[in-house]
Amino acid sequence: MLYSSQTDQPGSHPFRPGTVSVVTLANPREKFWGALLALTPEGVSLCGIELASFEDLISLVKEGEPFSPSVVFFPMHRVERVELDLPDGGIPSLSQRFTDKTGLDASEVLSRGSSGRETREERA
Repeated sequence: MLYSSQTDQPGSHPFRPGTVSVVTLANPREKFWGALLALTPEGVSLCGIELASFEDLISLVKEGEPFSPSVVFFPMHRVERVELDLPDGGIPSLSQRFTDKTGLDASEVLSRGSSGRETREERA
């Protein structure tokens, strides 16, 4: 069952808008990491980055440089898999790694497309 805000109740499906996920694509093979915007029968909308750019993003954020995550739509025929960004045993999730290295919450940064560094204390 796919998520659609018109048909599902909040909390009834793990792939809600704003959930940080990894999307694996085919033809060409790519992986994207970001916050889901929508998951429908037509495809997946995501605000994020290519997974290969993850360390570069961390460097930009740590240096306070502006960045703009991509807002992309992938048609369902390209989507191989959508997985939640969760830790695996002793291996931290990408979101946890992002937070550990930058001090920022990944879902908040991806949602607002941070143009600069903001610490947890400044948000409080």
